[in-house]
Amino acid sequence: MVTSDQLRAIMPHLAAAKAEVCLPCLVAAMNEFAIASPPRMAAFLAQIAHESGELRFMQELWGPTPAQRRYEPASPLATTLGNTEPGDGAKFKGRGPIQITGRANYQRFGNLLGIDLVADPARAALPDVAFRIAALFWSKKGLNELADEATPDAFREITRRINGGFNGLADREQFYAVARTVLDVTAPPVARGGPPRPRGSEPEFLRGYEAILREAQRRPARKQKPAARAPKRAAAARKGRRAAPKPRKRVLAKRPASPTRRRKRPKR
Repeated sequence: MVTSDQLRAIMPHLAAAKAEVCLPCLVAAMNEFAIASPPRMAAFLAQIAHESGELRFMQELWGPTPAQRRYEPASPLATTLGNTEPGDGAKFKGRGPIQITGRANYQRFGNLLGIDLVADPARAALPDVAFRIAALFWSKKGLNELADEATPDAFREITRRINGGFNGLADREQFYAVARTVLDVTAPPVARGGPPRPRGSEPEFLRGYEAILREAQRRPARKQKPAARAPKRAAAARKGRRAAPKPRKRVLAKRPASPTRRRKRPKR
């Protein structure tokens, strides 16, 4: 099983004192949900390293921001998250290294773990519960089986199932490369001929983030109002081209009188 030195080698910004506090809970959660082989541990630790900022953030930073205000009833997002009472948005905000969000998800994860997270939602951010939440989600989404493949393509699919896309993929892959070295994960044998091993379909197991992501994707981007009476040069710059400079008016200087030119004498 992973040691404190190995954990800090994978997450170099993790303080030694925090590593000592988190490690027993992390190891217990990984054992509980069969994240025990080097390939599984490497993928799991790489993903939670990115998701939690190397275990620095165990809960969502709360503003509330305009997006977070939509967690509050009555709104379509609040309904999806199961938030029914005023204040549920902040009470059931995202917690854990792989966050759960919303009253309904706290209820469901709590029931599966045998913990009343609705009565005490803050427990979801504590190491003894937070790592169990992350490992439960990992197991239910079929990520152990993907991690067993130990390939870049499988790790990308793990990222997609956690993130809904590939945000932060380069950072995740960097953690994964280090974790593979630290935990001595060997490269899988190269298949020679024949079709690739079939991969099972993605299990349906939600945690709240998916609804938040879908709601954000549905909202149209806010349009910036153009500046009133913008000069042509600024307007052209916004279109990505440079405006032609205005032609300067030529000012002809008066030609001085020639000193050799004779003046006409006045008539007498």
